[in-house]
Amino acid sequence: MSTLGERAALREGEEPRAEAVIPPPLLRGDPAAAARPRGRPGVALPALRRSIPQWMAEERAFGHLFLLLPVAMGLGALLWFQMPRPPHFAFLAVLTCIFAVAACRVRHAGGLGPCVIALASAGLFGMMAAAVETGRADTILLDSAVTTTVTGRVMSREVAGEERFRYTVRIDHTSAPHLRRPPRLISLLVRGVAEPVEVGRRVRGRLRLAPPSGPALPGLNDFAFDAYFRGQGAVGYAYGRLEVLPDETQSVGLPDRTFTALSQVRELVGARIRTTIGGDAGAVAAALVTGEERAISEETVEALRLSGLGHVLAISGMNMVLAAGTLLIGLRLLLATLPGLAHRVAIKKIAASGALLLVTLYLLMSGGAVSAVRSYVMIGLMLIAVFLDRPSITLRNIALAALLILAVQPSAVAGPGFQMSFSATLALVALYARWRDIQARRERSAVLPAWAQTGLTAFSGLVLSAVIGGISTLIYAAAHFNRLPAYGLLGNLLVMPLIGTVIMPSALLTMLLMPLGLDSPALFLFGWSVEAMLAAARFVAGLGGQIITGQIPAMAFLLIALGGCLACVFRTPLAVSGLLLIAIGLVIAALTPLPAPAVIIAEDGRLVALEARGATASNRARPPAFIYDQWQRALRLPPHRAPKEREDLTLPDFLLPPRPHPGGRLPPPGDKDGIKQKRDALAGAAEEGVFTCVPRQWCAARLRSGDLLMTVEDVRLVGFACDVAAIVVTGSSPRFPGCRSGALLFTAASLRRSGAVMLFPDPGAARGYRMDASFGPLNRPWQRHRTYDWRQDRFEPDEESDAAPQ
Repeated sequence: MSTLGERAALREGEEPRAEAVIPPPLLRGDPAAAARPRGRPGVALPALRRSIPQWMAEERAFGHLFLLLPVAMGLGALLWFQMPRPPHFAFLAVLTCIFAVAACRVRHAGGLGPCVIALASAGLFGMMAAAVETGRADTILLDSAVTTTVTGRVMSREVAGEERFRYTVRIDHTSAPHLRRPPRLISLLVRGVAEPVEVGRRVRGRLRLAPPSGPALPGLNDFAFDAYFRGQGAVGYAYGRLEVLPDETQSVGLPDRTFTALSQVRELVGARIRTTIGGDAGAVAAALVTGEERAISEETVEALRLSGLGHVLAISGMNMVLAAGTLLIGLRLLLATLPGLAHRVAIKKIAASGALLLVTLYLLMSGGAVSAVRSYVMIGLMLIAVFLDRPSITLRNIALAALLILAVQPSAVAGPGFQMSFSATLALVALYARWRDIQARRERSAVLPAWAQTGLTAFSGLVLSAVIGGISTLIYAAAHFNRLPAYGLLGNLLVMPLIGTVIMPSALLTMLLMPLGLDSPALFLFGWSVEAMLAAARFVAGLGGQIITGQIPAMAFLLIALGGCLACVFRTPLAVSGLLLIAIGLVIAALTPLPAPAVIIAEDGRLVALEARGATASNRARPPAFIYDQWQRALRLPPHRAPKEREDLTLPDFLLPPRPHPGGRLPPPGDKDGIKQKRDALAGAAEEGVFTCVPRQWCAARLRSGDLLMTVEDVRLVGFACDVAAIVVTGSSPRFPGCRSGALLFTAASLRRSGAVMLFPDPGAARGYRMDASFGPLNRPWQRHRTYDWRQDRFEPDEESDAAPQ
């Protein structure tokens, strides 16, 4: 029978003490643990007299082994996604069954063996879930850029800036040319003042489509991976306006009709908020409700990022928790005012039902984003725990939510949203448990009155929550974005109270009153509070910007992330092992130097950079920000140096392949002395650490080693560049596969297979340079489109050597 203290703990949402949660079977294999006095870990016996098996037995008694299962499952899924050649599914299934049966058989045994087998089973199950999701997605990714006429249906619409709209279009068919492997869904940008197309209408237009881009550098985010599991096979833009077609006679399926209806409601709500509030405040307010972020200006997005408030824009756990908590508390207080109702029915469960309905509608309104689904599962489990009279804010509920998401969508574990969301939630709930214990043991101050003591406690909890939440996500921000906001903690301390007390309650009130047409006062308060948040974000962003961390070594990232999980989960001295792993990871990150490539080549071959003389020289006066910004953050590159333009070094026609005259006769051969003079002039014009360029022809620079690097825009000059330079890069596809001179040649075809490339000087390499490519064998479904030959309608066999330059 439970003691009165245990009942009180359950009523307050507290985890029961050890004696209430230790099942007798778990202690049969550990007599020492059974004989030890029960109580809080670390009180009965000094920590130095304990052994690791005893601590593990105590953690198992507390049920903390279950909390590590999603960690093992996530690591298994990550391992499967990183394997160039994963094991066959049948072999993986048999191995998973063997380990699962073994884990069930030895679950009552003592020692570390049962823990290791259980975690291995979870890891294998994560690999199986990853394999199942990959086969289920079966997304067709466009193989190469193409201009074609597309007929399809608009599935969603989003404002992407002034006079710009971003559409999601489901392709029905293509023409001129007909695509043999058309993607099912595409993301389409349409510019112009034309009237936007309604969601659900059939359209036709001339589009320029391209496959999702790969990593900007080896080791960075592969956008094709995200697109594959999102079901989006291409991105592009329209030439002119889209032609709206009459609807077809055949009926549209129920899923498409439902999705279209939700998108229409979402668009109407977003438009109402944006037009009423106006400006960036209206765009941000609409993003908090519908998840549409593209209407926000780049300056505002950057200010939110630099102030550490970029997470506010995502439909994340914070938004849903605040919305659900506001309705839960407000509805419970309203029901408590009705005489006698609280004594007859469980008003807390009624309020929880309303909160669950609210977050369900919030999920539908947000468009079903991955972060919103993840948050919905977590909050739904906590609200269901209220129905079952169980503690709602516990580590076990977080583990259950993670297991559910990983079982259905294991690809989410590779994204920063999943990692940052669960790490922050894990750290805050673990902090909450320890903070609650401290508050229970501490006596109230006799100096301060009760209301002041309560306010001080609430403020202390707010500050500590902001600190812990920010620290717990630092490693993930550094690993995925290679930068940290310099004053992110200050930004969160200034804005989080406003979000919790004004912004989200006013947003909730707006949504409740909007169907009645009475939302104007709530929208006014909503807009004012968002304006105040943006003012605070701009103030913090102006204080100092960001800290560029560079690429984090994979081993350091893994150790720090795993150590943080162990430190939050364990309650015995084993928690020190988590701090030790964090320390080792930090040491590895500090001692591992950043890559210092001699040459960086983008995957399209049109942007090339090299570092020399305290600057980063590139062949573009204004390099594409999307790619170059990632290069700067990942490698901590020095300032950019623009190329020098030289019109006097234009190569004449006699250096190009001969062209027949209109009469069919070939032109006379070029002057060999003139060719030699041009070569000498070009070699002399190339400077170390800066590109010298002739527009629309070529660029040349000399490396520290003295080798000449040339980038070629006119494909007819590739042969000449091969004879002059040691490294040649072109975004075109010449007819010959390699340079006869032995120079390194990177073409559109070779870069399509290798992705972005970094070259490092290496005297032991065959041609003096070691190549670090983004891709090895292209065997995974989100990579195989790079091997497709549309002329022959087949996938070419891919070997690792095929990606190397010729």
